Amino acid sequence: MGTDIDGAIERRSADGRWDVEVDLLDFRPPRDYVAWDCLFGVRGTGDVERALFADRGLPDDISDPVRETGIGDYQHSHTYVTWAEVTAVDWDAPLASRPAWYWAHQSDPLGEHLVRVTPGLREAAARTFGGTLLLAPPEWPPGGEVHLDGAVYRPVMLTARMLAPPDEGCWARIWRAMRELATGPDDENVRLVVWFG
Repeated sequence: MGTDIDGAIERRSADGRWDVEVDLLDFRPPRDYVAWDCLFGVRGTGDVERALFADRGLPDDISDPVRETGIGDYQHSHTYVTWAEVTAVDWDAPLASRPAWYWAHQSDPLGEHLVRVTPGLREAAARTFGGTLLLAPPEWPPGGEVHLDGAVYRPVMLTARMLAPPDEGCWARIWRAMRELATGPDDENVRLVVWFG
């Protein structure tokens, strides 16, 4: 059985109490391990060294509904992010200090793509660079590229924009909901709280 995400968008009222404004499940978030690794450090492959909002736990002042549903025997990897932190993210900054092991940049007649590294690509890299061992992109020589089936593959430094684009899909809707609840880009009074189970 796979892991699922749950959570809520909370807003702090004038009296300092946090209240749930939107249930995260209203956005129908897909089981997207790639985005979860990037954003929250959950279900990763090791290609993301610096997840954006990982390992924070639950805030002490969570709302009662979050306390009731987010704490239990099966919930784990609790974390949160304020709207101010979301607006401060550099979505194009590298998420690791080296190229990805499981992803590559592909150029072909249809354009540029981020693709999963396959055993066939590792075999082609071994043939290209000499040797019998399968080679992942971080093991290719500097500037190395592999030609395979009409496409050119290069190592890639992953960014948050590649793995969890802020302006596409479910996460774009979540960020928009937070923005609509916030009073400005530096708003610490709107936050997303998530957990997994």
